[in-house]
Order: sequence, then C-alpha cells, then structure tokens
Amino acid sequence: MNDILQLKGHFEQKKNSSAMGTPNIPKGKKVELIHIVELKEDLLRILKEWEEITLEINPLVSAYYIDVMAKSNRIKCLFTKTRKTSNDSIVGVKFSNQDNPKHIITYYLERAVIRKAIRKLEEVENIIKNQFSNSFISYDDIELINNNKKKLQYNLLTKTSFVNSVVDSYYVQKFGIEKNEELAIDSKIVSLYETGKPVSDLMRMLEIKDFKIDRSLDNTTILLRPDQYNKLINRAPFLVSMAVSNISELDKEDFEFDNEKINFTIPYPSNEPIIGVIDTMFYKGVYFSSWVEFEDDKGRDFSYTASECIHGTKVTSIIVDGPTLNPELEDGCGHFRVKHFGLSTGGPIGTFGLLKLIKKIVVENREIKVWNLSLGGIFEVNSNFISPEAAVLDQIQFENDVIFVISGTNKSSKVNKSIQKIGPPADSINSLVVNSVDFNNRAASYSREGRVLSFYIKPDVSYYGGDKGQGIWAYSPYDEKVMSYGTSFAAPWISRKLAYMINILGFSREVSKALIIDSATGWNNISKDSKLLGYGVVPRKLEDIVKSKDDEIRFILSGISEKYEAYNFNLPVPIQNDKCPYIAKATLCYFPKCSRNQGVDYTNTEMDLHFGRIKDNKVKTINDNEQDEIHKYTYEGNARKYYRKWDNVKHVSEIIKKRVRPKKVYDNRLWGISLKTKERLNDKSHKDLKFGVVVTLKEINGVNRIEDFIHQCSFRGWIVNKIDLNNILEIYNKSQEEIKFED
Repeated sequence: MNDILQLKGHFEQKKNSSAMGTPNIPKGKKVELIHIVELKEDLLRILKEWEEITLEINPLVSAYYIDVMAKSNRIKCLFTKTRKTSNDSIVGVKFSNQDNPKHIITYYLERAVIRKAIRKLEEVENIIKNQFSNSFISYDDIELINNNKKKLQYNLLTKTSFVNSVVDSYYVQKFGIEKNEELAIDSKIVSLYETGKPVSDLMRMLEIKDFKIDRSLDNTTILLRPDQYNKLINRAPFLVSMAVSNISELDKEDFEFDNEKINFTIPYPSNEPIIGVIDTMFYKGVYFSSWVEFEDDKGRDFSYTASECIHGTKVTSIIVDGPTLNPELEDGCGHFRVKHFGLSTGGPIGTFGLLKLIKKIVVENREIKVWNLSLGGIFEVNSNFISPEAAVLDQIQFENDVIFVISGTNKSSKVNKSIQKIGPPADSINSLVVNSVDFNNRAASYSREGRVLSFYIKPDVSYYGGDKGQGIWAYSPYDEKVMSYGTSFAAPWISRKLAYMINILGFSREVSKALIIDSATGWNNISKDSKLLGYGVVPRKLEDIVKSKDDEIRFILSGISEKYEAYNFNLPVPIQNDKCPYIAKATLCYFPKCSRNQGVDYTNTEMDLHFGRIKDNKVKTINDNEQDEIHKYTYEGNARKYYRKWDNVKHVSEIIKKRVRPKKVYDNRLWGISLKTKERLNDKSHKDLKFGVVVTLKEINGVNRIEDFIHQCSFRGWIVNKIDLNNILEIYNKSQEEIKFED
C-alpha cells in the first residue's frame, strides 16, 4: 500500500472581483399588477395588526417566497434602511413544507421601513397601471429599462429602486405574521426572535413573573415553566421562533443477548492520548479502571452502584480496550485513556442544565480534542430547526479546537413509527455522527435516518455496532463481557480513530474528519441508503484510512480561507503519452459558525470546492460545478442538492466505469484546487476559517506512479511528507518520554 502524503504549500488568496449583473426576473416571466396590489395590502394589514400590539418592539414580518431562495434573490430593496440591508433584518428562516420546500423568512423591521415599502409598492402599482399597456411587467420590459431603451416617469423611486422593487415582488408570494400557538404541559426551551431587547425586559413587558436570568442560554434562548410559556403564547405568539421540551429522555437502552465471565488484564497507562466521554456513570471496579479518570455531574469523584453505570462503562470499555474485547475489529490504534464525565440519568433529565454542563466540561478540559457522546434523545429532530443540544455542540466546536463523535440514536419503542428520524444531538452539523451496520455492512435493524433540516447529510458515516445475532462485546460493571448492539457501540470506534489521527499523527480535526468521511465513500455514487448510512461504512483498520492502494495516490491539504477565494493551481498529476490516466475524488471539511435562529439556513458560511484540471486559467471541476460560471445560473435548490451548497462537508468524485479513458491534458498540464467562501450573514464569521481537504487519484491502468508524483510536487515547491505510521508512532512515544536529569 502507498503511504498517504501531506502536501504543504501556499494557498493564494483573492477577493471577489465579479460584479453583480443588472437585476431582473427570470426569462419568460412577469409580475402581475394584481400581485403588487396584494403584497401592498398584506403589509397594510400587518401594520394595522401591529398597531394593536402594546409591546415596545418593532414588527416581525414574514415573507413567503416562491421557492428555496439564494441570498441574491431575497428581498433587497423593499426592506432596506440607511446603512442596513434587508438581509441584516432576518431573524428566522424555515421551509413551508418538506415535499416541495419554499422559504419562509421572518424580518424584524421598524414601522417606518414597512411604511416605506408600502409606498414603494404603491408607486410600482401606479407605474405599471399608467405606463404599461398590459397589467404586468415582464423580463423583456425590465431589460429595456435597464438598457435605457424604455423611459419611465418616477416620483418616489429611482430607476434602480423601481426595478429592484419589482424583482423583490416576483420572488415573494405573500407577507404575513408567523405565530406559534401550541400550548405546553411541561417546561420548554424557547427560542425567541431577536428583537434587540434584553430577554428580562421582554418577560417584564409580558408580565411573566419569576423569570430568572440564569434560565437563559443567550439573549434569545430561555427556559420557561408551562405556566410562563402558555402566558407567552397567549400574549405574544409571534415572538416564539421555536420551542422544544426541556425534558430529554435519553436513549441509553442497552440491547444485550449474551454474556461471558472472563478475566482480562491490561498494562498501566503511560502517554496514550485522552478521549473525553460524556455518558452515564462509570464503575471503578472494572479491570481497566486505571485508564479512566471519572467525575460525576455534581463534581464529586466516587463510585456508584453497578446498575447506574452499565451504559457508560460499556462505552468506555470499547474506547480503552475495544480490540481486546473484539479481535475481529482490531483497528491498529492501541489503547486510549479516558476522562469520563458521568450524568445522573435515572429518568428524564433537564436539557437546559445538560447543555450548560457540557459547555462547562469542555471549556475546563481544553487539552481533550475528541469527545464521545453516545447518548441521544428518544424523540425525533424537527425539520425546520436544529435542536438546542446540537446547536450548543456546534457552537462549542466553532469556538474550540475540538470534535464530538455522536451516536446516531436507536429506534425507540416509545415512538410509534416504522421509520424514525434521528434524535438530538445527532443533528449537530459540526460533529461526526455515526450510525450502525451489521457485520455484512447492512444498515442495522434499529437504525434511525436523516437528513437534517431536509438537507444536511446525517449520519455522516456508519460503523459496526452489531445487530440481533451478532453484536459488539463490551465490558460491564458485573465483571463480564456482554454482547450488545446499538449506535452507542459504533461511535466509540470512530472516536478511537479520530483521536489517533489528531493526537498521534498530528492531523487537524478538519483533515481527520475529512479522512474518516472520504474513507467511507469508495468510488461509487453515494448509496440510496445515505439517510441511514451517511457517506458509507468506515474501514476497520486505521491503515486503510491513512494509506491507499498501490494504484492510488492519496494526499491531504489544509489551509485557512482569508478572502473570497483560496486557491493553488500547482498540482502535478502524473501524465503518460500526453494523457492523464487518473480518475479523482476529493473531500472537504470545515467547522463553520452556525445560527439556530436562522432555522433551515443554519450554517453561516459556505465554502465551495472546485477541483480538477486547469483550463483557461481556471479549474475544470470533476463534478461539473458551474455555480460561479459567467452567463450560467444555478437555482438555489439545485445548488444545495447537487453541489451541497451551505453544507460543511463537500465530497466530489468521478465514478469507476467499465471503460474508462485517460483524460485530455490541457495547455497548462496541471491540476488545481479552489475554495470559494461566502457568508450568509454579515458577521464576518468566515474570516480565517480553517479547512481540510483529502484528494485521491486512481490510476485507471493499475500503475503505481506515486514516486513520480512526489518528485514533481517537490520540483514545484511543495513540501511532501510521507505519513509512515510506524515512524510517527515511534516519534510520538519518544516525545512523550519523561527526561530525567542527573544531579
């Protein structure tokens, strides 16, 4: 097998120099006069309704769009304010339905802005009525106006604002006020629309008594008792963006069908990496207890009864000593130390308190880079917003150099559905979410399915978690190994692999996540079972992740996106007989800032991957990505579907076919990679965002050309490191040795 290569070189940075074209509606389309009148009347009705609301806040107005909207096609002109764009006023985003999704975007607007929008629509109405022979304005009409071939008489509006108002109107079906009117019987974690008012002031205005500021995660996410929540719904249903129960019944059920009394031994730990585990309690009487540092959720350090420790002890046993218990799953990663944080989960627990506890645990243990969370909610994730649990984990990972590995949750008998969606926090976008397969690589019978927000691929990958008849051996508090199955026992194996790559091989979390996902993909299209398996099943052995076959060249790249485009057009893929005898695939991972209050538009940053041969000084992508091509337009729905726009994982691949021909070599003869970064909000959260890319080249004739590739890369200024597992492990062990100085 070939060693994976680490290429170190410089990514050029470039600002976005492309200019926006003149605004217009799609060719062949038109905006009817009656539609303009209806939109104006919608805003008048909304303004009247808000005049009867006594709260000291501005109106919340929802725009119901005709489709999934790109940022460039959302309202620009109607809701603008001096030094503030319409996009700056967005406080909530969701889809109208899942079968035919359309955006519903909620804006927080001053009354003066709404009145001005009404006046703009009135002038558009008058201009169409008085200066057009038909009761509509078409694409051709707007084209003539833009090119100064049709002159209009304006009053309030300029030519540009008139055209933009018409274009805004085309994409909006109607305006309204979204209201959440479902009452509660238990405590709720509530997300309010951002109004700029302190949450304590809002509670005072609504006369919601006894609200304590320590019951807020931030200025929009709060915990309310049923009586407090129901008063909020009765008085201000328009303020509630989303609400979920504070009672999380965690999926910690063990499926067991065999056990065996056996005595194991294990050497004392030395310099092995530490993996963080957040789970149920840990039993200190097991044979590997010297490898585990344990704290409970009250900050005390003592043992619990064995029955309270079953799930947590079994999960940790796999992380510490999984291959001893399961020789057929030997991964080559050795042993790991664990810092285990136990949660009291005798029954349903408060999600709000759990979230604060997890944030505290991670911040106080910054040296731990990989965290295993094999607990999840029984009930399904929502289609329009991320769970509070997942949002907190995504925030932690954006702010800290850590990664969570999360089990994909199991089907629950308490949910009366044959197909169950994954439960929180398996909807965490930045985390690596793991589902289970049996030993024949088939989705386990208890698997729950993604996707998240109808778009993001979750789970990310799958691994062996066992199934009925053949499970995973784990060690229980009763001094016996127990055959179990569930996603809880698949996730720890991936935690082991990630910890090895990050702590011993020295890879970044971005590269490590990309390697895990890329190793699961193979050379075929993503399976129709992707809702169950994610990108595929991760190989058992570490070397199958960080090495490649003899006819493959696999290399990793990493860098930072500082401007709109980070690029390097200097990759010398081997050539023979003036042809390129390779097919290729690439996987990109990054950890963006996310905004739960943006609903389905959850990730703030998009990093678009372009990889392929260089033609005419730009990348000819292997997946025909034409999103940024001049004179070509990709609808937002298709951009998300085919190019994974706004997803923080991008995987592009050519497919192995029976008859594969070598590629044409262009004048430049090189390959390149370009990452184009866009932000959804204007918060600059994309600045200096790290990325990791894994590229695999497969020689179609089975020839090993890796030495030629290394030579050509070195000639072109790349620093090439071979990732030799044995050498790196030896260096790691040497670096961890304690040096004793003689007196």
